[in-house]
Amino acid sequence: MDRPELALGQLHAFAVLAEELHFGRAAERLGVAQPPLSRQIHRLEERVGHRLLVRRPGRISLTEAGRELLPAARRALEEVETGLRAARLAGSGLSGRLRIGFAASLATTVLPGVLRAFRDRCPQVELDIREMTTAPQTAALLGGAIDVGLMREPPDEPGLAARPVLSEGFVAVLPAAHPLAARRTVPLRELAGEPFVLLPRDAGPTVHDRITGVCRAAGFEPRPGQRAVEWQTVCALVAAGLGVSLAPESVRRLRLAGVAYRRTDHPEARTTVAVCHRRGEPGPLVARFVAAVLGGRADEGAGPSAGDLI
Repeated sequence: MDRPELALGQLHAFAVLAEELHFGRAAERLGVAQPPLSRQIHRLEERVGHRLLVRRPGRISLTEAGRELLPAARRALEEVETGLRAARLAGSGLSGRLRIGFAASLATTVLPGVLRAFRDRCPQVELDIREMTTAPQTAALLGGAIDVGLMREPPDEPGLAARPVLSEGFVAVLPAAHPLAARRTVPLRELAGEPFVLLPRDAGPTVHDRITGVCRAAGFEPRPGQRAVEWQTVCALVAAGLGVSLAPESVRRLRLAGVAYRRTDHPEARTTVAVCHRRGEPGPLVARFVAAVLGGRADEGAGPSAGDLI
């Protein structure tokens, strides 16, 4: 035999009636007439299999079964309300978990301002932040391993949507003792023949191709020397005298000893940072993150001052 259905409204009606111990006051508080309230309680008693209330003229009291049910009913109502609040927050992008990929070169420039802006707007969102180069970040976005990324030179990938965040120029990265380090501006053609410390192309094809393209525009093919996945390692190898490099302006914030960062004579050569997500309508969390990135704080501290490049 099927048991009568247990509805959340029945538990709510019972909890209110148990507090008021008066059908009239309980019905008024619930915004219903007394007959529907009585039917709700009757259905709940059918579901329990025992009476929950003792009805006497002018007063109501709980039975032993009613006293036992009341705490559980209150807990159930509280849990549902908690779940509803959480669902509303998640649905509006104000809670949940957001997985963010970022390029290492943005750790001291774009990333801090972006995270502050997002945390100010969505303090209850749990952030899972992962340092990744362009190619792995692209694969992680397309594969669903991360939700959004801050990427340098995002690829032209049909499955990705990219919004530019900032554009920055390239600087020559030289050993501090290099003769060209004495200059304020380095003619790129004078780096022809120097061994270059480059990013592996498979780690960031678009960044790699942008750098080699800048060199070709200056009239030479960069001679590969050492390779490094992260810009900090690139600069460290330059400091060790293993070659020179071209890098985004933001690397000068690394301030490694033994390295000089100098302007080049190709100021039009620039690199772009974008916020990326899977193409299509983004979820509310991603949409809020993109809005925070583009909302005015993404460029905090990103641009170098004139004195930093001398």
